Amino acid sequence: MPFKHVIGLGVAGNFAGHLEQAGEAADFVAVKTEEAIAPKAIFPFYVPSEEAGFLATYPLCNNTIVPPNDADNLQIEPEVALLCDIQYDNGKVTALTPVKFAAYNDCSIRKPNAKKISEKKNWGQQTKGVSGNMIELDHLQQGGVLDRFRIASFHKRGDQVACYGEDSPVVGYSYFHEKLLNWIIDRMNNQKNVGPAEDISAYLANAGYPQQALISIGATRYTEYGETNFLQSGDTSIVVVYDGEQYSREQITEMARNQAFSDQGISTLIQNVA
Repeated sequence: MPFKHVIGLGVAGNFAGHLEQAGEAADFVAVKTEEAIAPKAIFPFYVPSEEAGFLATYPLCNNTIVPPNDADNLQIEPEVALLCDIQYDNGKVTALTPVKFAAYNDCSIRKPNAKKISEKKNWGQQTKGVSGNMIELDHLQQGGVLDRFRIASFHKRGDQVACYGEDSPVVGYSYFHEKLLNWIIDRMNNQKNVGPAEDISAYLANAGYPQQALISIGATRYTEYGETNFLQSGDTSIVVVYDGEQYSREQITEMARNQAFSDQGISTLIQNVA
């Protein structure tokens, strides 16, 4: 459990079209943003504090997804996760420094009556995933290592492997680089407990101001297949963050079919659905 003492946060609505495909756009109608393309909110998926209720349950696993008993609409959510160092001054976040990145599955249930985003994100142990192969990050400014990478995802059922999310460049996020980090810092300090959003500063305080955050920065759009096919027991979920200058889409697809990935320039997350 390498991230047991790290707060887990996610960014909602940072890839154009995803919320609409996931049927969640209506949840954010009342959320005001400075730009139309801006993400909608950040949400907690894990808080290392006994006072955090269900969010105190450690949900991350790099090889298994345990579905909730009452969900038949569980979807892969392929993302990049950033491991960030946090700096504080008088209880306010003053800086986020990304040090590593990895493939991430923000596996979500579609819960129409959920009051908060987090209610769809953590329903117990082994409910989300982050790759055990994290890649060192030089910085998150334009021209950095991560700019070369792409996100792909696949769904395996029996002998069939299908593309689940659109193969997308990491630079395709609506907010990225310093703009994303500055926006997240602002939300960590100033987001209110309104609508589907929550007061992140209160969670940071309850957790004793953790030194690091694992931040998933948004799910890509689904393929037509991904939009209409949900996870079942026995399936395999595959999320790949790969160097697009080193590998072609066809090479990554072939690796997914064989479930045999190179360990150079690739962060892979393969999870079996229990």
